[in-house]
Formats: sequence, C-alpha cells, structure tokens
Amino acid sequence: MKIRIWAGVCLLAFLISGCGGSDSYFDKAKSDTQQVWDTAESTQTVLQEKDGQNEECYVHVCGAVAQPGVYKLPAKSRIYEAVEMAGGLLETACFDSVNQAEEITDGQMVKIPTQEEAAQPNVQDAGGTEDGRINLNTADETQLMELPGIGASKAKSILSYRAEQGGFSSIEEIKNITGIKEGVYSKIRDYITVN
Repeated sequence: MKIRIWAGVCLLAFLISGCGGSDSYFDKAKSDTQQVWDTAESTQTVLQEKDGQNEECYVHVCGAVAQPGVYKLPAKSRIYEAVEMAGGLLETACFDSVNQAEEITDGQMVKIPTQEEAAQPNVQDAGGTEDGRINLNTADETQLMELPGIGASKAKSILSYRAEQGGFSSIEEIKNITGIKEGVYSKIRDYITVN
C-alpha cells in the first residue's frame, strides 16, 4: 500500500512539474527552432550586405549619350547599364572608346566621346587631359561642373580661388574651397589633376 501511495505521489509530482506536459515541451522546442532560423536569416542578410548585394552606386554619365546626368544603379553594375539608363549612345558616339563591360564604382564619371573627339586624341579641351581628368588650373566652369558634387556655385568658387592664389599646387588644395571637404574630395580626387 505504501509503495502505491509513494508511486502515486511521484507520478503526481512529475505531472505537476510540467515534465510530462507535452505542450510546453514542444512549444519550447518550436521557439528554439524559430530562434535558430531567425539567426540564420539575419546572418545571411549581413553577408549579402557585405558582398555589396544591397548597395547602390551613383554614376555621372555624360558626353555622347541621349540624357546625360547622374544615375543610381545597383553595385557591381556595368558601364553599359549606366549608358542605357542615360538613354543610350548617340549616333555620333565613338562606341569603342569606353570599355562598356567594366564594373562601375560609386561616384564614377563615364564620359562617352564623339567619333570626332576620339579621332583627335592629342587635341585636348583646355581643362582636360589625355586620361580624361579635369585640370583644376585650366578648366572652365562648365568642365568643373562635370565633376561629381560640383555645381555652379562650387565651380565659381574654384575659379575665384584659382585667380586669387595663382592656381592649385596639388589636388588636395581643393579642400580649401568652401563646401568641398573630405566627402566631396573623395568623390572627385580620381577625376582631377593640376598638371
């Protein structure tokens, strides 16, 4: 009799403690599984962002295209995609002058020359160079405005500074212009020269 009472008390304690309650056990297992899935999805999102799958690039397309301007594209896009966003090449464009399969970079300027411009590679605009960079010491306002982040007022400030100081001795000196700090400089430094 004592054994039966003892067994009953143990069974009752087992049931009351919840160890025998299948619902709470499965609910906890389900919750743990969901947490693992959430963590996996979060990790995948972070890895995609690191791979650049969720990033965007801004590209300045100019020259012999239908609609020159600044366009937003997904990271790892190609130059031909930027050209398509700009309405495509004009009939006067030199199709072979730019590697359209090249991957774009944020802040890049893609200038498509005309056939006439491409036929005269040694004839430079006053503010341009053979490698396509803008010369801060010789460029006019229009040429300066081709640089990413440089509008009419900043272009005029560059011209004023150049006149007052007698020219730029280095490209870093452009940071002395009001409104051109490290952020703008990092976008244009690959597109400017003082030679």
